[in-house]
Amino acid sequence: MKTQLIKDILTSAPDGRTVTVCGWVRTMRDSKNLVFIQVNDGSCFASIQLTYDRTSPENNAEVNSNIKSIEESLKKISTGASVKATGVLVESPAKGQAVEVTLKTLEVLGECPTDSYPLQKKATSMEFLRENAHLRARTNTFGAVFRMRSQLAFALHTFFQERGFVYVHTPEITCSDAEGAGEMFQVTTLSMEKIAELAVKAGQGGMKIEDAHKIVDYSKDFFGKKANLTVSGQLEAETMATALGRVYTFGPTFRAENSNTPRHLSEFWMCEPEMAFFDLFDDMDLEEEFLKYLLNWALTKCPEDMKFFDQRIQKGVIAQLEHVVNSPFQRVTYTDAVKELVKFNDKFEFPIEWGKELQTEHERFLTEQVYKSPVMVYNYPKEFKAFYMKQNDDGKTVRAVDVLFPGLGEITGGSEREENYDKLLKVCQERGMDMTNYQWYLDLRKFGSVPHSGFGLGFARLLRYITGMANIRDVIPFPRAPKLADF
Repeated sequence: MKTQLIKDILTSAPDGRTVTVCGWVRTMRDSKNLVFIQVNDGSCFASIQLTYDRTSPENNAEVNSNIKSIEESLKKISTGASVKATGVLVESPAKGQAVEVTLKTLEVLGECPTDSYPLQKKATSMEFLRENAHLRARTNTFGAVFRMRSQLAFALHTFFQERGFVYVHTPEITCSDAEGAGEMFQVTTLSMEKIAELAVKAGQGGMKIEDAHKIVDYSKDFFGKKANLTVSGQLEAETMATALGRVYTFGPTFRAENSNTPRHLSEFWMCEPEMAFFDLFDDMDLEEEFLKYLLNWALTKCPEDMKFFDQRIQKGVIAQLEHVVNSPFQRVTYTDAVKELVKFNDKFEFPIEWGKELQTEHERFLTEQVYKSPVMVYNYPKEFKAFYMKQNDDGKTVRAVDVLFPGLGEITGGSEREENYDKLLKVCQERGMDMTNYQWYLDLRKFGSVPHSGFGLGFARLLRYITGMANIRDVIPFPRAPKLADF
């Protein structure tokens, strides 16, 4: 059943050759003599039109033995049905399309009952489509979103491969917490029911609550110690960067944050490059180049889907992306950013002062009102940044950077990593970290340590920005969130 993609057929010349089309019916209009069927196979935004003229001499049953079969198939067709059609590629008289297919044969591969198929030709809400997530990729909106996701994944790999980076796969199961937030999914083969039974017996035997942790014997667990799903591949990527120079990860990460909002997911893909011999400003240069590359890819490689997003999802999204691509990223220290923001504290829900974290309202104000461009804020207070970030000589700030976009806020975050063994060990001890899970990380600073930097990009956040989709669950095929682990 070798077929041609509709995206290729639509760009072909109407040269009268025979083509084979497979796809799903979007609409069918059957008048007395003329039939028009719109078929889409997901390869592009547009559908191809199949036409059938009952008055054509070629469609006389005495001349064409396929006519009866076509008429029988037409009776089975409804929105959502899958079909295989062959026909002649001809010039289309219809506005907005160059070619169409005049039917020679038509076969219904899978019928679609109208009384139960949820995606009829009518407006449907995003919430309704989330409730029917197993079918939503068949709509114009989600077809465009998932094609864009594919394109940007390819663009991401292309960017790094063209620049000599090595793609590495970091583990999804880990014993370390790169972010230090503790919001991790535990991986265990221990029986929760058995542990509960032991706990009841221990309580009856007089065990104190503060000793309850002794009931769980991790030496009997699969890995022999407590393990979790990773929130980041960064620490492991650093081991590869200190051997291969420049590496990047791209894969799933997990966070057990009980936030049921349009901006949070429990499972999401991260891209995390790590570069040996890069300081903070080298890191910032790469972030700007990388982000502009991805946005420009979306604008130039996916014009039809971007046009749809601009017209139907978020008005002006194309202009917004073009503005970012064509604007130098402003670079401002956290201290100077706060100096600007405090002038407008009466406008904010959360007034800002030095030492506080920037909220989304502050980040957007900087990009949309103060600098009117993307902004890189760097040298943050050490108190609310991760343990591995290199401290500045002032003793108060670390060499961290967040890239802020107009209309969004933070899009990426990165830093120069602390390469000095004694300084990193001191920070870990000050934070009360269990060093049994981080000795290998300290070893990187003991054996041939080098200055190195990196950053992280939440892929779904980027897609949400490019497509204009309001909910982050709508830019991932199978979203996982609190109370949502399946369809």
